[in-house]
Amino acid sequence: MSDLVTHFIGGLPVAEGETFAGYDPVTGREVRRVHEADRSVVDRAVSAARAALPGWSGLQAAERAAWMRRLADAIEERFEDLVAAEIADTGKSITQTRTLDIPRGAANFRSFAEIAAQHPENAFHLKDVLSYTVRRPLGVVAVIVPWNLPFLLATWKIGPALVAGNTVVVKPSEHTPGSMAVLAEIAASIGLPPGVLNVVNGFGPGSAGQFLVEHPGVDAVTFTGESRTGSAIMKSVADRVKPVSFELGGKNAGLVFADADLDAAVEGAVRSVFTNGGQVCLCTERLYVERPVFGEFVARLAGRARELAFGRPQDEHTTMMPMISAEHRDKVLSYYALAEDEGAEIHAGGGAPRFGDDRDGGYYVEPTVLTGLPSGSRVNREEIFGPVCHVAPFDAEAEAVALANESEYGLAATVWTSSLSRAHRVAQSLEAGLIWVNTWYLRDLRTPFGGVKLSGIGREGGTRSLDFYSEPTTITIKLEPGRAEI
Repeated sequence: MSDLVTHFIGGLPVAEGETFAGYDPVTGREVRRVHEADRSVVDRAVSAARAALPGWSGLQAAERAAWMRRLADAIEERFEDLVAAEIADTGKSITQTRTLDIPRGAANFRSFAEIAAQHPENAFHLKDVLSYTVRRPLGVVAVIVPWNLPFLLATWKIGPALVAGNTVVVKPSEHTPGSMAVLAEIAASIGLPPGVLNVVNGFGPGSAGQFLVEHPGVDAVTFTGESRTGSAIMKSVADRVKPVSFELGGKNAGLVFADADLDAAVEGAVRSVFTNGGQVCLCTERLYVERPVFGEFVARLAGRARELAFGRPQDEHTTMMPMISAEHRDKVLSYYALAEDEGAEIHAGGGAPRFGDDRDGGYYVEPTVLTGLPSGSRVNREEIFGPVCHVAPFDAEAEAVALANESEYGLAATVWTSSLSRAHRVAQSLEAGLIWVNTWYLRDLRTPFGGVKLSGIGREGGTRSLDFYSEPTTITIKLEPGRAEI
């Protein structure tokens, strides 16, 4: 990736618009300049996508699936370039990037290629009437991508949108344009028809994001990010009644029962709270632990939090990454201060680490474990999106479920128990779109993904993605009884 990031429109790089700075989260230093798309650049991107639509949608589904497989193969050929771009943008560890972010990107394209090949149409025959459905692409889809898992989540949306016959204009986060720039190069290198995949860079309000979702040539919007931003997008597309798919914020709960394998529960909580610096919508920020094991659980979780390693991203033993920006670091630290003001007991963390080297200019915060706050406190109600959790005791199953459901969000939850009947009973009582029992972040890409309440609208994953990115049309034919059709 160059230290100057351009747009990608109609199969070519486009170096237009003012530039803004991109920073290394590890050191806080400026490391790149990024072109910002104005309305005219966004209009060109949408026009390119619109021009490519007839040819792309006119291909057979199997032909589009073959293109997805070529993209996956080419991603693996450019694997190290993508790893480098993702690390440069996010500061995450090379181990995670090589084992999760980039492999899942290739897997997304392959998975949706296979799912599309198996996606059935419906047909119904009733006496002398035959009704059947055909699916058509929505058209030009705006793909708005967050900064926490930029390559993984972009390909999660681009793959099904393209294989369903749409063309796309992707707007990556202003913090993480690098991997999309590499993907655009990959698309050009394999000869993907120009205009099928376009990328514009910039910010949200008053910039590329707003110009894209408001554009009359955009037929649908898919977005992952903050609930507040999702609400703003919904308002902006309401007049045209554009289809939207939103995966939004979370204030996810984890329930640990006394009969759980405590070793597994502690290690599971370490992953679900601190992975990616807590900057995953699925991370756990509220833990409820049955009272007989509460004290031991808190002590062990706090001990593990203190052991997490703040190495360089290129060090395979690094387990903690920085926050994405100075602004986000300051937000997380403000919640640490708020927790102390609200009376929390801090068992681990609670501040920013000091290294004595250039990382002191970076955006790091300490992994933090809190107890002692009421369920109605701001720390327990508001999404922090950092490496922090509050742990509270409970005495009865019904109490635990009520506490978990006491949230405006409903994206994910975890349940730790050795009782199979309790696992089923509690999981079905929790108000969340995804629930894991005795594990976390274990994903089958064929299953629906999404949340309830303020955590989103709609579901993606498997055939649900193809259902969103295409429109069914029902065709009904009156058959003439007793007369053979020629």
